[in-house]
Amino acid sequence: MTDPESLIFSIFTPQGRDNPHPAFAALRSKVPVYYHAGLDTYFLTRFTDCQAVLTDPAFRVPGRDWCDRALPGWREHPAAEFFYSSLLRTDGSEHARIRRLLNGALSARGVTALLPTVRAAADDLLDRFADATAHGGPADFQELVGYPLPIAVISHLIGVPPGDRVDFHRFGHDAGRLLEPVRTPEDWRRADEAVVALRSYFAGLVRERRARPADDLASALLAVRDVDDGRLSAEELVDTLLLVLIAGFETTAHLLGLAVHALLTHPGQLRLVAEDPGAAAGAVEETLRWDTPVRMTERLASGPAEVGGVPVPEGGNVTVVLTAANRDPARHPDPDTFAVRRTGGQVLSFGAGPHHCLGAALARAEAAELLRRMVRRFPRLALAGEPVRRASVSLRAFARLPLATAG
Repeated sequence: MTDPESLIFSIFTPQGRDNPHPAFAALRSKVPVYYHAGLDTYFLTRFTDCQAVLTDPAFRVPGRDWCDRALPGWREHPAAEFFYSSLLRTDGSEHARIRRLLNGALSARGVTALLPTVRAAADDLLDRFADATAHGGPADFQELVGYPLPIAVISHLIGVPPGDRVDFHRFGHDAGRLLEPVRTPEDWRRADEAVVALRSYFAGLVRERRARPADDLASALLAVRDVDDGRLSAEELVDTLLLVLIAGFETTAHLLGLAVHALLTHPGQLRLVAEDPGAAAGAVEETLRWDTPVRMTERLASGPAEVGGVPVPEGGNVTVVLTAANRDPARHPDPDTFAVRRTGGQVLSFGAGPHHCLGAALARAEAAELLRRMVRRFPRLALAGEPVRRASVSLRAFARLPLATAG
């Protein structure tokens, strides 16, 4: 398999989803900026090209105008109407306006303030995991820890009571179907139902906080809406809370499972983290590089442009393959080796430029805190069955990750 088209389509196969790196490495060496006519997009696999596009304001995210051209009838879908109007799919002043309102809660100071919540939630969930594996049998890490931890943390930040969080995992998973490049009618149905349900919930939470304000993000954004200068419409307030929820736990949950799996399949690196808790942050960073949770993202050229010496016309669609960029040997020597003490690298796992993920610092902090506690709490932690990957082209995640604590 050597021609570029075969390499691209190989990543859609089960084998390619499990290990896309050889295909991306071959594409990078042959045609690092490859236009696929059938998919009408330019695939970028070099770090420098990916970084250049992400940081260049001339390349914009596909938003509502793009939907009007490319997705006829998209406004009939609540999920599409939410997603393509959200912070993820807006640019310029509209994007900056809402982003500024969230900066404080997700800044370094905001993350530091959340650390006691992260630690308490991690300890509680690891207690439950210990109970589930106390008799020597396996338990699913993703079900018991990987998803509940970021859901607990982001819900606390927003102001969602613990009893209201039961369906968030399912709703987040269903809404996340919009990240796939191809959506089936079932994908649309489930995504629409999830967005409708979450909008209803957050509208109710806003009413509750209007009556009884609290020290949380919902109350802070409501104050902007009601007391400040009205920089958020009522609909934007609800949808911003919805986006913070989904973006705040889906990718982080994936990162947690990927990091644990990477360490368990690299015993020497696991020992480094066990012997030096300070190495946990490096393990998180290396996981982001080596097994990137979000594989790719899209941009549109707002005018005639050039990427890696290849002309891109106005309106041209560009697929930034984050997974390939993070294993580019020109940026990361020996890229296929997992090394928690790797230094000097920069990863694009959370994007770059105006759309760099607001929650990146929180995701890193959650993962590092969990790894420190997990390796100390369970020195004999081991894989206990075949992990099941999530069937996704855009996302790298485990649907199930069975582990045992007394292997």
